[in-house]
Amino acid sequence: MRDTVTPTHCPYCALQCGMNLTPAPDGRAVEVSERVDFPVNRGALCGKGRTAPAVLSSSVRLTSPLVRSEGGALVPASWEEALARVAEGLGRTRAEYGADAVGVFGGGGLTNEKAYSLGKFARVVLGTSQIDYNGRFCMSSAAAAGGRAFGLDRGLPFPLEDIPRTGCVILVGSNPAETMPPSLRYFTELRENGGTLIVVDPRRTKTAEQADLHLAPRPGTDLALALGLLHLIVAEGRTDEAYIRERTSGWEETRAAAMAHWPEYVERITGVPVPELREVVRMFCEPEAAMVLTARGPEQQSKGTDTVGAWINLCLATGRAGRPLSGYGCLTGQGNGQGGREHGQKADQLPGYRKLTDPVARAHVAEVWGVDPDSLPGPGRSAYELLDALGTDIRSLLLMGSNPVVSAPRAAHVEERIRSLDFLAVCDVVLSETAVLADVVLPVTQWAEETGTTTNLEGRVLLRRRAITPPEGVRSDLEVMHELAARLGGGRNLEKGFPTDPEEVFEELRRASAGGPADYSGITYRRLAEENGVFWPCPADGPPAAGGTGTGPRSVGGGGHAARGAAELDDPTRAGGTGRLDTADGAPAPGVHPGTPRLFHDRFATEDGRARFAPVSHRAVAEEPDDEYPVLLTTGRVVAQYQSGAQTRRVDELNAAAPGPFVELHPRLAERLGAAEGEPVAVVSRRGRAVAPARITTAIRPDTVFMPFHWAGEGRANTLTNPALDPVSRMPEFKACAVRLEAVEAGRPAPSSP
Repeated sequence: MRDTVTPTHCPYCALQCGMNLTPAPDGRAVEVSERVDFPVNRGALCGKGRTAPAVLSSSVRLTSPLVRSEGGALVPASWEEALARVAEGLGRTRAEYGADAVGVFGGGGLTNEKAYSLGKFARVVLGTSQIDYNGRFCMSSAAAAGGRAFGLDRGLPFPLEDIPRTGCVILVGSNPAETMPPSLRYFTELRENGGTLIVVDPRRTKTAEQADLHLAPRPGTDLALALGLLHLIVAEGRTDEAYIRERTSGWEETRAAAMAHWPEYVERITGVPVPELREVVRMFCEPEAAMVLTARGPEQQSKGTDTVGAWINLCLATGRAGRPLSGYGCLTGQGNGQGGREHGQKADQLPGYRKLTDPVARAHVAEVWGVDPDSLPGPGRSAYELLDALGTDIRSLLLMGSNPVVSAPRAAHVEERIRSLDFLAVCDVVLSETAVLADVVLPVTQWAEETGTTTNLEGRVLLRRRAITPPEGVRSDLEVMHELAARLGGGRNLEKGFPTDPEEVFEELRRASAGGPADYSGITYRRLAEENGVFWPCPADGPPAAGGTGTGPRSVGGGGHAARGAAELDDPTRAGGTGRLDTADGAPAPGVHPGTPRLFHDRFATEDGRARFAPVSHRAVAEEPDDEYPVLLTTGRVVAQYQSGAQTRRVDELNAAAPGPFVELHPRLAERLGAAEGEPVAVVSRRGRAVAPARITTAIRPDTVFMPFHWAGEGRANTLTNPALDPVSRMPEFKACAVRLEAVEAGRPAPSSP
């Protein structure tokens, strides 16, 4: 048993780092070792990946269903009793108030198979439109902006291996040194190869310390910053007019909007000096190739879609999209944040990244599911809107793999809404802060105990393999949906449509996604077991692997190779071995699509093949500082914790490195407040109050404070955050809200200005 090595992937961030697992003698635990053959991390792992097996321990995870007793406590129960209670709770609500009174909330950590089944379960078994997931809080603004500009959203339209070979990268609102440490090597190699790195962040993070240039704009002003840079690009004659003419539309309106944002005006808004703006333009425009990469900083804003669109405009205006070693990309955060939104657990989507409002898409998916297209409900509420409706329009909730009591904006209000539900069922691996409030908690399998696929930030579909047997008393989410479908089907044998074998689910997902923007139909478990992932789109009826130009109306990738440019990009087998399936003699297997590591080199995925500029203008954050709340709060992560911390806070090594929340503030602000290093500071917004120790540093702007969002209790950062929503993506404004600071001892307010 000790000699059995299972190659698989980390359960945490969207890098989905490769790792090897070796079972311990008892068969219930595993040891992690390097997996150097996987091209994304090349053996490197962060502390979270190395310690991931700790959460497999029965001492920290759930191993029995729990039900709410008459006395109000959660007590162990049999699976039969727990499932019966869930079916009764959901069914009673549906019967009394209608299908849309039942909500479903998923997670960006669910495998593709689970996400697909959850969307199907909501729409076919429950008949509800009220389904969304916590990935809405991750990169929905980038997805909306990418779809608007390119006709297709995939986090990175190129593999990570392209980053070190470009000339310049502008990294906006991202701190990979702490959020996905193994990826930092790509930016280090970029600089070693003579390229330059520009980091845009109001804090001087560990990533910013390694940059050639660090811009520290005021939180919420990234849109103005991008517009000011585009103004200078136009004014200095650095646009690629031939590219704009041949491959884009909407330039005239976009140029006019940018010219209204002259450098001095942008400096007043952002705090970034004009000379630094000019230096960014020079560094970005002089190399032959360049990239812009965004993350949560510009995306988690009430204008996040327009903000990302403005950064995409820089790429389009300079001819830096759809060309070798150039383009715009988003650094997805959650482990399956990409795949999780492609296959139906999002309020407005069907599998294959199809639109729920598209009659053709509805007919295709309904045929796969064996139902009438008219029986499928329409789009429902977005994530925060769904949570805000709990206890009123939505009376019961089934929640899988999420912890909104910690992770949602205006978290105290969300907690109140959850408490007001008639019925709550939670499927999770640990007793999270949200699970504690449930009527029924179902213990489910996790990464090393189950097989399934995920899709990383590159659009690379991967196979996670089962390495150990789960504890007795634990079942998979697929089994849960199978059993609930049987109980809620009303005699319709719906459980047959919800198999428990993940490969069987994936085979159905392939059919459902076929012909859609995220086409997985040419991907099989066998391919994933033999290759280091396969990039979508990958149709089943694709061209021979040695050539071809894509997949019908989605001809966006040139068969996985560049249509022109660097010779090393012409081989579709690059990007870590993903490419053609070879026959025994090494010849390409005829008719097998190689997958698409690089998108848009032939055309964009719009109807006319042209990318679309976004004519946008600066607007303020939803909540500007004032005399009562004079400081801006921004939130983020630390390297040793992950998301709501439900799992990582149960790992001793990680807690030793990051034991609790803190408030990061500038020395000038600390002096005015009378705060000292390590002493508690209260941060107060219009939504509530959080208290945490002060961390005083010159690495943050004097008008801004920072809090990590991994903890519950009095240090819960999301007690403070603003649920103001982007009108397109419905992303809440996590990254900027007005607060005041108070010295905890005396309760006296901070000065009216920083």
